[in-house]
Parts: sequence; C-alpha cells; structure tokens
Amino acid sequence: MKPAKMSEKDSCAVWKMIYLARRNPALRPQDFAQAWREHSALGRQCRNVGQRVKAVAQCSRDLQADAAALSKDYDGVNLMVLAEREAGSAIWCDPQTLAVMRPDEPRVFADYVRNFSLLCRQQVLHGCRSVDVLPQQKQVMLIGFLQRSDVWRGAAALPEICPPQWQSAALGLASRIVCNTVDEQPPSGYGYRHVVEWWFDSVEQAQAAALSLDVSARAQDGEFGWGEHVFALTQVTHARP
Repeated sequence: MKPAKMSEKDSCAVWKMIYLARRNPALRPQDFAQAWREHSALGRQCRNVGQRVKAVAQCSRDLQADAAALSKDYDGVNLMVLAEREAGSAIWCDPQTLAVMRPDEPRVFADYVRNFSLLCRQQVLHGCRSVDVLPQQKQVMLIGFLQRSDVWRGAAALPEICPPQWQSAALGLASRIVCNTVDEQPPSGYGYRHVVEWWFDSVEQAQAAALSLDVSARAQDGEFGWGEHVFALTQVTHARP
C-alpha cells in the first residue's frame, strides 16, 4: 500500500516510530532495561540515526504494577520521534543501522525490531500542546495499544477531541494524553490503530488509573473503544536528548 500524498498540514505533523517489545527470554526481566540502554548507545556510532531520530524514550514495564487490565506479555514500549515521516522507512535500510544495531537486536529482544514497530502520527489530546514536550527520565506512563484487527483497515481518523472513555475515572488525572494513530501497514500480529499515552505525576496515580480500566465487553465497542488491546504501566528508563 502506498502512503497518501502528504498535505501541507501533514508536513507539520509529528511522526513517531513506536514499538511494543518482548525481551530476549535469556534476559531476566530486571535486566532488560540495562540491556536496552546498551543497545540504544550503539546509535551513537550511526550518524544517520542521529539525523533521522529527534528523540527517544524507552518506557520499561513497571514490574511491581498489578492490575487485571495490565499485560505482562511485553517488557517495554519505545517512543521514537522522527525528523520526518520518510525516516520511518529509510531507517530500516540504512547501511549503518544494518551493520551496527540490527546484529545486536537478538541479544536484547525476542525478534528483530522491524517486526514489532508501528509508524504513527501524534496528536496531543490533553495537557501541554507543545510538540517539544517529550517524556524524560522517570516519567510514569500508562500506554495502551488499542483496536487490533487481523485485517488492517487503514488509519482511523485522528480524534478531534479526547474521547470520553480515554479520560474517564482515574484516567482523567493524567497530566497529558497523547494519541498516536498508526499510519502504515503494521507488521503481522501488531494490527493496532491507536497507541495512547497517559502521563502521570506519580506511580500511584498511574496504578489507580490502571485499576480503573474497564475492559469488559461493553468497553470494546465504538470507534474509540478499547477493542483488542494491550495496556502497560511503564516508567521511562532511558531518554534522549
């Protein structure tokens, strides 16, 4: 599928590469964040990565968090802000990346990164609207991958306002809510339409939000219902710049 021709509005958009990671099973859960940081450090050897990637936040799963809605099948979420949309495809065939970073991926992850990454367009729905506000070290975030479909139907329209379900109950205590809408055919098994970030000022607030999540059958329906989902309570364990 070829991407639609970019409009003037799209040229001002914030593009992200987001991935939902499983660790290499040989790594203990408590060792994953450090191995992930070591992998990210290899990017300093790749000049083209620095030109294509503006910022990175590695959000590791909180191993102490316990709520019925939270998944324990994944170990982290990477939020990578791109210099432009085209960087989302160029990075996969970059010779430096292929030579330096890709060979290290099996040491850290259960699969190659390209096989669990999503190209998304960002929209801030609540809180500070500045595109320069990025998650920093220790930022607590509840992150939801929503509305999976085995047959990807293209990106849903970006919500004009924050859907009520996304800010109900304890979710409404989030200082910032960001919706990232998938904008390209996703890899097999990752056919989500939205990745939503809820930023909190404390782990306690995020835990309360996770406990408040309604994942019953009635919460699955509607354009902005959860649908098939993965929720993870995370903390940023590495960020740059």
